[in-house]
Amino acid sequence: MNNKKDKNYRVIKLSIMYVLIALLLIYLYQGFFGTNRETIPYSTFKEFVAQDRVKSCRVSEKYIKGVYIDKSGKMHSFVTIPVEDPKLTDELIAHKVKFEGVPSAGWLTNLLFGWIIPFGVLFLLWLFIIKRAGASGKGLFSFGRGRYKVYSSERPDVKFSDVAGAEEAKVEVEEIIEFLKDPQRFQRLGGKMPKGVLLVGAPGTGKTLLARATAGEAEVPFISITGSAFVELFVGVGAARVRDLFAEAKRLAPSIIFIDEIDAIGRTRDAGGFTTHEEREQTLNQLLAEMDGFDPSRGIVVMAATNRPEVLDPALLRPGRFDRQILVDKPDIKGREEILRLHAKKIVLGEDVDLKVIAQETPGLVGADLANIVNEAALLAARESADKVYKKHFEEAIDRRMAGLAKKNRAMSPKEKKTVAYHESGHAIVGYLLKGVEVVHKVSIIPRGVAALGFTQQRPTEEHYLMRKSEILDKICMLFGGRVAEEIVFGDVSTGAQNDLYAATDLARAVVTQFGMDEELGPIIYERERRPLFLPTPFSPKETYYSQKTSEAIDRETRKIIDSCYNRTKKLLLENRSKLDRLAQRLLEREVVDERELKEIMESKDT
Repeated sequence: MNNKKDKNYRVIKLSIMYVLIALLLIYLYQGFFGTNRETIPYSTFKEFVAQDRVKSCRVSEKYIKGVYIDKSGKMHSFVTIPVEDPKLTDELIAHKVKFEGVPSAGWLTNLLFGWIIPFGVLFLLWLFIIKRAGASGKGLFSFGRGRYKVYSSERPDVKFSDVAGAEEAKVEVEEIIEFLKDPQRFQRLGGKMPKGVLLVGAPGTGKTLLARATAGEAEVPFISITGSAFVELFVGVGAARVRDLFAEAKRLAPSIIFIDEIDAIGRTRDAGGFTTHEEREQTLNQLLAEMDGFDPSRGIVVMAATNRPEVLDPALLRPGRFDRQILVDKPDIKGREEILRLHAKKIVLGEDVDLKVIAQETPGLVGADLANIVNEAALLAARESADKVYKKHFEEAIDRRMAGLAKKNRAMSPKEKKTVAYHESGHAIVGYLLKGVEVVHKVSIIPRGVAALGFTQQRPTEEHYLMRKSEILDKICMLFGGRVAEEIVFGDVSTGAQNDLYAATDLARAVVTQFGMDEELGPIIYERERRPLFLPTPFSPKETYYSQKTSEAIDRETRKIIDSCYNRTKKLLLENRSKLDRLAQRLLEREVVDERELKEIMESKDT
């Protein structure tokens, strides 16, 4: 009954809108094709003729139209209604007025130009609007209909076997499907299936892919829609589309509703004192009402995906709506290897390719990144007309993803190239000597990306979720390796260490203010970063909790850490000066030094 009322309301609203459009078009038609002349009395017209101010006119039984000149010499168009005047022709001739007669239009002409043509144009415009509105396949009055896709008999060809690196999330989603297939199995002890399941994770982790796999595995209708599809120009349309979506799900029950990018409509309704847009708020309110209104025992489950759960309205996340929140996290080494194997099935791999090693070289990358690396490696192999995709193609694809496109034609002076070689050699040697940092995998002085003149690539041997203070200090030392090497060799430093200094300063300050690792200031948090959970920004605001005196102590302790690490790095490089020279010379000759060559240089005895 409510759906019928909603439909009638939409029809009335759209009809009013089209009537207003028609009236506007009639007004415009009259403005373009109607007369824009000054209407004057017939007596005034006779006076103008007698004063020789009428230049020309057209005379018919119904009107006299013409042009007259005012006292300033400006011309005006006029129209007047004639009266019976047998002497008019003689007066026009006597005053040398150019005139002509106009035959009277018949009733058919009046009908054609006064009614048929104007309303014919409106009718054609109406047909055009109907065709555009019906392009979605739902007819003219489809503004309030949900822009969703229903997978019933034909489902996506994606299965759970096509999803890798998210085993925990797959188990949770598989349970939803099992409930829809066999609800008695879960209800026999009085349990209820969650009404809503929210997939949360960083971009590219596979949330939408997991939902498509759910559609491919489920033997129930799967209704898919994006959050932005609810938002429309007209107020109330989003709420109507939510009602239509749930009505369709109830009709097809048991069924699954999937809303991708739900943060488009599910943002909190009160953010810092600013209210949200009225249309979005109405849409969210209707979604909350619909999720409260259906019985999960009927076999309807709402799935949604977002990478910004921190912006969602708390009412949307409370129990009874999105009861279960599934984290689709970035894959670990094992997960990355599984994802690489999944995508590598489509290409011909060379004998020297070890996907486990490639997984180690790609820490922090998500499924979309790994899929891109495999595809990029295949394209590089095809560019060389290779018969297989070899290790070197994967290495180049990873370098492109991590550091950017190689700029081999970028001209550097011999002096700059030598500076870069010693800079990267300093990083590599300190990284090799310190055990608290990842293994150095490759050193390169080939310019890449926008500003990188060289890079030192590291490869973690295992996943790290915690960092000890000693490991942080070792990392700071490695960051200083490039600048210290320049200082030792050239007695001067360049701007190439700018990013290293940023990172080193941030780490040293974090030791004091965020990790509570400083001996003097103790285990106290002095700064908190307010950054989103899955989309951290480089300019996240910080909340501070200390006095001016404490601020001075923080600066002092940060400087103490910086100085200590800098001096330690300088000592290491001075002790290994010959190896520094040898590695830099090798880089100048080859431009790239791998892990094996680095180990060979570091383990060789000085002569």
